Amino acid sequence: MENNTVEQKYNKWIVLLSIAIPVAVAVLFKVKLKDFGINVAPLSFLPPIYATINGITAVLLILAVVAIKKGNRKRHELLMKMAIGCSVAFLAMYVAYHMTAESTKYGGEGILRLVYFFILLTHIVLSIAIIPLVLITYVRALATKFDKHKKIAKITFPIWLYVAVTGVIVYLMISPYYVH
Repeated sequence: MENNTVEQKYNKWIVLLSIAIPVAVAVLFKVKLKDFGINVAPLSFLPPIYATINGITAVLLILAVVAIKKGNRKRHELLMKMAIGCSVAFLAMYVAYHMTAESTKYGGEGILRLVYFFILLTHIVLSIAIIPLVLITYVRALATKFDKHKKIAKITFPIWLYVAVTGVIVYLMISPYYVH
């Protein structure tokens, strides 16, 4: 398969997933399983797990950059696939939690409240923006267009790292307010 064909083949999926994932998360965030008569206890054990997965994603991203800078393409590829896998696992757990539990309100006050909402807002906006960036970056590597891959990876990496790290920070800031 020619390299341009690889990119063209995946472009429709990139667009579809870049729109479908945020829309599905927004919708599923509001949908509760109990609304459909499915009585399942809130999956309140999930937030610390998916926050940890965000932390692991951040570490994997840093290790992947170190690997490629050292010229270890195979290690870089493996670490990036693991980071994508962690992001998919995070997403599944995040949706599962929110389909079984009410949203937790942040209870902090003053400047911490402003800091929390700034971090949360930027985290949410960039978590939407990172979807097409990761997919495009990955497809360019699949197509062996490493010059184009490297160019967009320089944009993708810091944004993805920010999303992963701020996911942990948001969890740590809101965790005292979780109802168990």
